[in-house]
Amino acid sequence: MQVILLERVDKLGAMGQVVRVKDGYARNYLLPQGKALRATEANRERFEREREALMARNAEQREAAEGVSGSLDGAAFVLLRQAGEAGQLYGSVSARDIAAEASNLGVPVNRNQVRLEHPIKSIGIYQVGIALHPEVTVSVSVNVARSADEAEAQARGEVLTGTVSEREEARAAAEALFEEEAQPEEEAQPEDLGEEGAEEAEGTQEAASEETAAAEDETA
Repeated sequence: MQVILLERVDKLGAMGQVVRVKDGYARNYLLPQGKALRATEANRERFEREREALMARNAEQREAAEGVSGSLDGAAFVLLRQAGEAGQLYGSVSARDIAAEASNLGVPVNRNQVRLEHPIKSIGIYQVGIALHPEVTVSVSVNVARSADEAEAQARGEVLTGTVSEREEARAAAEALFEEEAQPEEEAQPEDLGEEGAEEAEGTQEAASEETAAAEDETA
C-alpha cells in the first residue's frame, strides 16, 4: 500500500513523502495513529492544502518535546524482577514497564514511544531510546536486577549473569587486575656490574680525571 506520511517515521521517510509499506503495517499502525494517509488523489490534494498547518503543528510539538527532554535524557531506572541463578528473568521487562517508569518523572510516555525491539529477558543494564517526538529521541538507562544490592553492583560494573562459579571467577580476575594496577611501580635499581664491570668503570673514571688534569696544565 502507498501512503503519504504526515510526520517523520523512522526507516520510512519525512513528512509529505509517499512511500510503499505492507498493508498490515499501514492498517494497524500508520493510519490509526494518524501518521499517514492512503496515497489517493483526494488525499494528495488534501495534504497540499493542509501542508503549512501540518508543518506548523509539527514544529510546535517538536519544540515542546525538546523542552522536556532534559528531564528525561540520561535518566536511570531500576526495575527489580525475579530471575534464575544465571540471570534469566521469570518473565520480562516490556516497553510498557519502561514507559511507566519514565512517566513517573513527569513526562508522559506511552509504550509506542519506547524503542525496544524485544522485551528484556535477562538482568543487566540496558540503554533504551524514547522518542518524545519523531525528531526528538532521548536515551535512558534501565538497570534490571533481582535486588537493590545487585542493582548497585551492576551500576559499579559487576556482571551478575552466568552461574555462581562463573561470576566468582570473573570477580576474582577483576580484583586481581585492580590490585595489580594499584601497586606502585618499583624504582629502577642500579645495575650490578660485577667485579670486572666495577674495575672497568673505575678505570674509565681515572682516565677521565687524567685527561681533565692534562687539560688544566695546558691552560696554565
